Amino acid sequence: MTRTRYSTAAILLHWLIAGLLVWTVLLGWQSEDLKGAAKIAVLQLHKPLGITIMLLTLLRIGLRFVYPAPPMGEHLKPWEMKLAKSVYGLFYLLLLVLPFSGWAMVSASALIHQYPINMFGLFNWPVLTPLYELPGELRHARHEQLETIHGLVAKVIIYGLIPLHILGALKHQFLDKDNELAKMIPFLAKKDAAA
Repeated sequence: MTRTRYSTAAILLHWLIAGLLVWTVLLGWQSEDLKGAAKIAVLQLHKPLGITIMLLTLLRIGLRFVYPAPPMGEHLKPWEMKLAKSVYGLFYLLLLVLPFSGWAMVSASALIHQYPINMFGLFNWPVLTPLYELPGELRHARHEQLETIHGLVAKVIIYGLIPLHILGALKHQFLDKDNELAKMIPFLAKKDAAA
């Protein structure tokens, strides 16, 4: 039987990751305007949220093997299918690279043991030891490089992938008037069926 929508787990993970991503990005932006204890407090929340996004993304990718995505509509042009698959693939990749680069950046910080990645008061996330054990100047240089990568990946997601994803969803809903969006928002299928 062909799936007509994503699994419930995939839908929940999609929206949970999306919400956490927005929250984490807002915290990252907020931290840029802060100093001292206020900045540290915001970043100490930003860090475990990023790790959570990474873990949930790994879970979502794993679930794709168990519950494959529903097929794309046959009415879609080949270029639309390729673009959609590229955006999805890049999203998955960058939702792993973004938090991993943050984890690596923090691991290369001289302050990692003073301000560890504390997972919501439950435990401290481990450091990437090879980065932490680098000599001082080299570690600082790696920290700066990783900070640049982290910021660049965030910009690609925020200013590139998210707008493409939203525009694609809006195109399906309002221009194509197909059932694609209902695969991720099930209550829309009833509306489409009634139309």
